[in-house]
Amino acid sequence: MSSIAFIGLGNMGGPMAANLLKAGHTLHVFDLAADAIAQAVSQGATAASTAIEAVRSAEVVISMLPASRHVEGLYLGEGGLLSHIPAGALVIDCSTIAPASAQKVAKAANARGLAMIDAPVSGGTAGATAGTLTFIVGGDSDALARARPVLANMGKNIFHVGASGAGQVAKLCNNMALGVIMAVTGEAIALGVAHGLDPAVLSQMMAVSTSRSWATEVCNPWPGVLENAPASRGYTGGFGNDLMLKDLGLAAEAAMGIGASIPLGELARNLYAMNSQAGNGGLDFSSVVKLVAKGS
Repeated sequence: MSSIAFIGLGNMGGPMAANLLKAGHTLHVFDLAADAIAQAVSQGATAASTAIEAVRSAEVVISMLPASRHVEGLYLGEGGLLSHIPAGALVIDCSTIAPASAQKVAKAANARGLAMIDAPVSGGTAGATAGTLTFIVGGDSDALARARPVLANMGKNIFHVGASGAGQVAKLCNNMALGVIMAVTGEAIALGVAHGLDPAVLSQMMAVSTSRSWATEVCNPWPGVLENAPASRGYTGGFGNDLMLKDLGLAAEAAMGIGASIPLGELARNLYAMNSQAGNGGLDFSSVVKLVAKGS
């Protein structure tokens, strides 16, 4: 078992840390939210007063943060964690950030004798809780080999997609597709409901037909269709609309950087921006259905 520093205990990081504790690892944790730290401590973690304190004796450092600026701010510059992590430690960043940011931090880590991989995840809060996440990894194969036993305690699938930053590219591709699929699934269900169809029956049919997707089977956007979906608890928890909007923005930047065309991705980005402007930015991204369905 490893001594792990875990930084970032939000909707995803919290349950990921809990699964590491269940597997018998020693965790020193830090988060800006005191209640998140308290929850981890109640499960067996040791609280650190700062991120630097958390990493002082770590063999593995895991971070799960909202955006590129948070990851760069955590690791780089004067006072950044890379100056305090023990030599030879493994760093795993599970945040979804710009590929260029992942490459920048990994280069700085390598220069200090630290192995680092970018390992963004897919599977949502349900996957984080169940320990069935998919890890999408960019970085050195030797570093991944060291990380596999730890990742396996939090997930069920591990894909090595290339060098540093490649995990982020693949994750952005996945989330762009997810954002488009969720938006059109909600629109389709709203159309059916407007014609008097039962949203549950319509969703059940779609879930075994050619429009089958994660949005119909796991995170249905219509309230009451799936008991454990965010839509059935007021769109709370889950993956925030503004986080999806951030990821779609990163996908647009990645496309622009190589001259690629992503018309549906750009359309989805506009839809989630509209949903955010409507006051739903903190809700689960499936709340995008509110743009086309009254009372949802």
